[in-house]
Order: sequence, then C-alpha cells, then structure tokens
Amino acid sequence: MKLFKIIPALTSLMISVLISTAVNAQTKAGQTLNGQQQAIVRISALTGKGELEKLKPALNAGLDQGLTIKEISEIIVHVYAYAGFPRSIRGLQTFMTVLDERKAKGIHDVPGREASAIKDGRSKYDRGKAILDTLLDAPQGSTQSVYAAFAPIIEVFLKEHLFSDIFERDVINYMQRELATISALAGIGGVEPMLQSHLKICLNMGLSDGQLQHFTEVIKKELGKNEATEVQQVLSEVLKSKN
Repeated sequence: MKLFKIIPALTSLMISVLISTAVNAQTKAGQTLNGQQQAIVRISALTGKGELEKLKPALNAGLDQGLTIKEISEIIVHVYAYAGFPRSIRGLQTFMTVLDERKAKGIHDVPGREASAIKDGRSKYDRGKAILDTLLDAPQGSTQSVYAAFAPIIEVFLKEHLFSDIFERDVINYMQRELATISALAGIGGVEPMLQSHLKICLNMGLSDGQLQHFTEVIKKELGKNEATEVQQVLSEVLKSKN
C-alpha cells in the first residue's frame, strides 16, 4: 500500500521538476540573444568599427551558427547605411576571404536566397514611411524633425532609400536589421540619439529588456568597455522611460 502511495507522489514531483526546468529554460532564452543574434551583433559592430581581423572569426562563427552567405552579406551591406560604404565594402572583402578559406578546407556553406521582388505599387517614399510606422509602432505625424526641416532632402533619402530600398529587402527581417543597426551604431560611437531611437525600435520588434542587456555584454566583449558603457547609459535611459 505504501508503494502505491509513493509512486504517484514521485510522478508528481518529476512532472513538477520537468515543468520548472522548461519554464526556467524558456525564461533564460527570452533574456539572452541566441547564437545567430549574437553573431549579427558581432559582425555588424566589428564591420562598423572597421576591426577586420576580429571580424574574420565573427564571420566564421556566424556561418557555423547557421546564417547563410546571403544573410551575412545582407547584414554587412545594411551596415553601410550607418557606417558608410568604405566600412561595408571592407567587411564584404573580408567575408569573401573567409569564404575562400572555408571552401579550401572543404566547408560548403549554404548560399541562401535572394530578396523577393517588390510588388507593392506605392511610391518608394510611401512604402518607406509605412515601414518606419511599423518599426516605430505608431503612425508619424506631419511635424518634421528639426534636421528634416533644416535639410528636407534627407527626409526623402531616409524614406525612399533606407526604409524602402534597404529595409524592404526580406533576406533578413526587421528585428535582425535593428540588431545590426544598434551594433553598427555602437561601433561608430558618439551617436546617442540615433542609438536611443533604434533601441526603442528593438523593443517594438520583440526583443526583451534582458536581451538588450545581453547585447551590451556582447559589445563589451567585442569592442571594449568604453563602447559598452556608452551603450549601457543609453539603454538605461530607454528602459527607464519605458517603465
């Protein structure tokens, strides 16, 4: 009789342990960036800063984490919108070297797919504005920012090129693009207002507070304490205003 009483109790205990383990694992997963996300951070930050020797192992790690050749190329191209063509082109050249080295070792990486054709008939400006509304999680008002009022053409370039030509390409998704963006900005430094805006967008795209804290840790490891401190200060303000 005692045995019959013990077995259900043990079964109940085992189920509780399994549920607790699963919940803890899920919670932890929601508080840290996964392997591919960390690879995006490293590749973008090092490309933005121009640390090409450190970029090579980051690129290898990204491929090993399952990012395709097209996805990594897209990430590096995306960085040009923030760090400029020279940094992006040097990043692509470094990536080509890494791929040649891997091919020589018999490693065959997945090419990945091209961006889908754009079938939206609206103007690029309207498509870019719609994408920005999605990123900001709110429609934009008619009031222009100070810099756009001073130089209106930059507002056109932002809508038509950055948020249409670039963000519209679906090789990587909006969350991945925003991770690449904040990483490149961290590598550049001295762009706190932009970093603040894009950290807020990261939250809109579904990244958690914990994942953004983990992002800061990755930046510290890859770029250094000074860059991480700057990011942490901006992130703290963003999270404070959120609560």
